Amino acid sequence: MKCPFCAHEEDKVVDSRSSREGRAVRRRRECLNCNKRYTTYEYIEQVPLMVVKRDNKREPFDRQKLLMGIVTACKNRPITMETMEGVVDEIEGEIESLELKEIESIELGRKVMDKLQVLDQVAYVRFASVYRKFKDTTEFLREIEELLDQGISLKKGKKDQ
Repeated sequence: MKCPFCAHEEDKVVDSRSSREGRAVRRRRECLNCNKRYTTYEYIEQVPLMVVKRDNKREPFDRQKLLMGIVTACKNRPITMETMEGVVDEIEGEIESLELKEIESIELGRKVMDKLQVLDQVAYVRFASVYRKFKDTTEFLREIEELLDQGISLKKGKKDQ
């Protein structure tokens, strides 16, 4: 394993524990060259889930890509990285329970939007604006109006009581 900081190939494992509901092993490693620490995950190799894009091209499901989309939507919001990783874990678990070999990118996007709508409405609107490819401000405003009609406050991040 190469160190992500200095590319040295020798490290030592300083902590190892079960992660992601027993589906992975999380290892904290320390580079023997620069002494910086980093985390790796070990998974059972499975037949890759394929994501069917809007143009019908297929690509392997990429957990990191999903996480980065959520991180981008949640930028400058009061949401911890642990919470965002938890959202990805939940989505992965839902997909695994369906035992699918392929999932449409549209369905994957819906799952993210469902989670973000509950977690943080600003992040939800950000993600929706990219996912739904709003063409103009009218479409964007329509989405916000729908949230307001549902009694959702964008300020508080929760349904009004």
